Amino acid sequence: MPLGGFRGPDLEGSKPNIMNTNKKSIIIIGSALVAGLLLGWLFFGGSDSESTHDHEHTEAEAGESTTWTCSMHPQIKQPEPGDCPICGMDLIPLEEDESETDPREIRMSPTAMQLANIHSQTVTKGMAHKTVRLDGKVEADERQVNSQTSHVPGRIEKLTINFTGQYVTKGSPIAYVYSPELVTAQEELFEARELKETQPELYRASYEKLKNWKLTDAQIDKILASEELKEQLPILADVSGYVTKKLVNLGDYVKRGETIFKIADLSTVWVLFDVYESDISWINKGDEVTFTVASLPGETFSGKISYIDPVIDAKTRVAKARLEVNNPNLKLKPEMFVSGEVEARLSGAEEGIVVPKSAVMWTGKRSVVYVKTSTEDNVSFVMRKVLLGHDLGNSYIVKEGLKAGEEIAVNGTFSIDAAAQLAGKPSMMSPEGGKPITGHNHGNMTSEEMENMEGSNLSADDNEVPNYQVPQKFKKQLAALFDQYIEMKDALVESDARKSANQAKKVIQALNNIDMALLKGDAHMFWMKNLDKMESALKTISGAEDLEAKRDAFVIVGPILFNKLKAFGLDGKTVYYQFCPMANNDKGAYWLSTEENIRNPYYGDMMLECGEVKDKLK
Repeated sequence: MPLGGFRGPDLEGSKPNIMNTNKKSIIIIGSALVAGLLLGWLFFGGSDSESTHDHEHTEAEAGESTTWTCSMHPQIKQPEPGDCPICGMDLIPLEEDESETDPREIRMSPTAMQLANIHSQTVTKGMAHKTVRLDGKVEADERQVNSQTSHVPGRIEKLTINFTGQYVTKGSPIAYVYSPELVTAQEELFEARELKETQPELYRASYEKLKNWKLTDAQIDKILASEELKEQLPILADVSGYVTKKLVNLGDYVKRGETIFKIADLSTVWVLFDVYESDISWINKGDEVTFTVASLPGETFSGKISYIDPVIDAKTRVAKARLEVNNPNLKLKPEMFVSGEVEARLSGAEEGIVVPKSAVMWTGKRSVVYVKTSTEDNVSFVMRKVLLGHDLGNSYIVKEGLKAGEEIAVNGTFSIDAAAQLAGKPSMMSPEGGKPITGHNHGNMTSEEMENMEGSNLSADDNEVPNYQVPQKFKKQLAALFDQYIEMKDALVESDARKSANQAKKVIQALNNIDMALLKGDAHMFWMKNLDKMESALKTISGAEDLEAKRDAFVIVGPILFNKLKAFGLDGKTVYYQFCPMANNDKGAYWLSTEENIRNPYYGDMMLECGEVKDKLK
């Protein structure tokens, strides 16, 4: 079939069908492409977006990881919860604060403050006053103490007052005296009476002579009326009162004007109180003193200070403050001991800053407090140096360093200071701060580290030690420890190795006898500081055979013990802190002594007087 005949009619006749088919194909292909793109976007594009989103979320979560810290030791920071490596407390999440803070601040959470029992108080101005306690005794009023004398010379023929303490009434006879001079004077009076009309002056002179011997007009008139010579004439009491001293006996010869009795009027007495130098500025004339007497329980007396000694006694170092007290019932007797109190104000003082003693950390060289600042989120404390004024008993006057309205810690200050030390921030012992402490030291230190810590070459002025009020029982135990230390030191002075070893054992025993339960809080923590180092050194002294090894260990004991004596006190003893620059391989070494003279325990007889006194405790 010819091609032309075949194609012509077909193509021409089917043209509408071909166009319809092409349109359907295009629609199908277009739909397939759109569906493919949509599926591709769903599988691949959606997956990439989700992956990116997840990646970003993971990074965000990683950036927001929690840091855990200790409420008591904020220098501890760990990426996960657990226990504090220092105190064992549960760690808490660290609250980040992007605000600028003072690098000296110690920040504490409310939980930490509660656990450490930290309390604060707002500083205010007030008048300086305190209760001054005084001791004294009752004495007779010196103005009411009289000497009863014999008005005529002669022999004591009779005594009407026979013992000390007897009461005498003014004008009553206290003794009878035989006096030849008095007999002669009576004879002259009788003769002058006969010449009274012609020589009245002679009579008057004879009469006055008897009066000069303290005879009364009534006595003289009685002699004239009787016209008899009186061989014994009475001595009449010049005052009323109690005989405090009897100076004659029956038969004694006395001269005219000689004291035969001391008589005191006790209706008014003096109460003399001892005022120490430290309290003199608080005691003023006119202050009211309330006092009690041990022998009169339940009774209270009072009086105003009428006089204060202008001079301090050179031996006792006290001045006397005097009260004049009425004593109508004679309850107050001379030589009775009394205890008094004065609510005193500092003379001439204006209102000032007064803070509780518990707020002040005193090192001997510096006094510091911790000033509190608060925000909505946290509380922080900053150490501040203050200048102390007078001691008010339970508080101090602050002369410099604080202003009214500031808030300071008044309880738990040692805990704040400990946190500052651990964080390497300024603290009582380290005013400039230092490296943070990040772990717990169990005492496994080398001898070199020990020397650097306690310092055999550390001067006494560098040891800043707080003062603690401790029970008297603890002080006695500490004194016993010190006494044994002195015996050990003396044995080393004598270069006696065996004796020093035995004494070291006694020191250890005295150390074990100290009841640490008597110390509370900060005082207990200070006592425990470096105690193991001292015990280790003492064991070396007691066990080493070589004398030089004992002396090397002895280097460690002195500074530790001296710091404890400074902190807790040692009643009734004077301690000299002495130093030899050549000991301890020319590093220098300290020791304690009860005498100022140098007796070197590191060299003995070789260099017995090598050294000097660096400090002194009374």
